Amino acid sequence: MRHLFNSLAILSFIFVAACSQAGNSELTESTVPTSSTTPASAGNWWRPTPGTSWQIQLQGELDTSIDAQVYDVDLFDTTQANIDALHAKGRKVICYFSAGSFEDWRSDAAQFPKSVLGKDYEGWEGERWLDIRQIEQLAPIMGARLDLAKQKKCDAVDPDNVDGYSVDSGFSISENDQLAFNRWLASESHRRGMAIGLKNDGSQVAQLVGDFDFVINESCFAQNECDDYLPFIAANKPVWNIEYEITPAQFCDESITKNFDSLKKNLDLDAKRESCR
Repeated sequence: MRHLFNSLAILSFIFVAACSQAGNSELTESTVPTSSTTPASAGNWWRPTPGTSWQIQLQGELDTSIDAQVYDVDLFDTTQANIDALHAKGRKVICYFSAGSFEDWRSDAAQFPKSVLGKDYEGWEGERWLDIRQIEQLAPIMGARLDLAKQKKCDAVDPDNVDGYSVDSGFSISENDQLAFNRWLASESHRRGMAIGLKNDGSQVAQLVGDFDFVINESCFAQNECDDYLPFIAANKPVWNIEYEITPAQFCDESITKNFDSLKKNLDLDAKRESCR
């Protein structure tokens, strides 16, 4: 199915790509927007606050019985019936997809041109980093994913792997390239009436806290990086944290002190969880 997009949004993507000189030159500070094109106060989308309980489950048969106010589930694999069931219980639904990597098992995998596919994502078979500088190539694909989230009545989206500038992706992605891409995602989500979370990317929190509605972080306590996300708490926006390797006894007290909402989860993100509060 062909998806139509707001012409201004596509033009803004093409403009950023042009500034990248066909993907080889870094954007200058003056070409990167300092905030999303839709001010946070102007739109009508869900705005969660710290202290909101949550669950994330991306694999296995979805357990809708957990007493959590928010569920983070896979955009493609979660059925409409499950999303509707969660809404019927008063839950908010966040829909997960990868925005910065290619996954060869997804239903839209054939739409990605070879030119945007970078190095393998280490440790994850069938996954490769994307060249987010090629905005005009990725805009229709990511826009279609956001349209699907809207169609499935997701309250928010959780776009993963939005920190490709910080890894060996196979491309020379600059910090400014990443800021431009992440802000586009935020603006397009808000334009569709959905909230959006910043997945990790702690180094750019100060620049992006005004554009995103919450954080979903992995392993900041294990990696001693949690202070990076405090600007979201200061802005009354939740930090939903997942820890895999350390025990709740090692992070829950500090999590509560920081006003984070933390879970101990298995790496495969099945239904099992231990919540700090």
